[in-house]
Amino acid sequence: MYTTSQKSHKLNFVHKKERHSMSIITIPDIVVGRLPIYLRALNFLVAEGREITSSQELGDRLGISSAQIRKDLSHFGEFGKQGTGYDISFLRDQLQRILQVDRIWDVVLIGAGDLGHALAHYGGFSGRGFRIAAVFDSDPDKVGQPLANLVIQDSQDLVDVVRQQAIYVALIATPASGAQPVADALVSAGIRAILNYAPITLTVPHGVRVQYIDPVAHLQRMTFYL
Repeated sequence: MYTTSQKSHKLNFVHKKERHSMSIITIPDIVVGRLPIYLRALNFLVAEGREITSSQELGDRLGISSAQIRKDLSHFGEFGKQGTGYDISFLRDQLQRILQVDRIWDVVLIGAGDLGHALAHYGGFSGRGFRIAAVFDSDPDKVGQPLANLVIQDSQDLVDVVRQQAIYVALIATPASGAQPVADALVSAGIRAILNYAPITLTVPHGVRVQYIDPVAHLQRMTFYL
């Protein structure tokens, strides 16, 4: 996964001991990128009925050193006790709050092809902070057709719908040729975060974050080592 965003991320959060004061801290983006990995591991531990874990156990599960995990978490406060470890549910809740996924974010999906269908039916968004609230396509034959629990809307209405529903997160699952115009429309509508599946690098203004998922690029990276 790649990002065109800045190497640091200004994150507002309420320290667990100072819930009524807001601190602004500059966190390295690489640290922010590891937090969802920690959160995923904690969710597995909760599902296993576990109550306490350690940085060593998390590191063994994730292939990350325990020292790195402790250093990453220290950016946000003290969450564990030496000799005791971390309360799993508490740490999970804190990471959800820090990542702002202790709420549900509506997401707009652009592209109702094979990939768009797979994303619309993907159950992994539910319960992890996201909900696909609208789906768009420019193909007249697809507009008006049902997709999951939604109806495919015309891309010409994209900007108006995104503004009306105050959506800030988007998934682009269009062909490469259409991705940049879609990104431009999304930015004009107020979108601030884009997950791009199209195999093209997008140009967006400062302050709009883009993450890239290109399976072919990952495969090419791996075949270098074969």
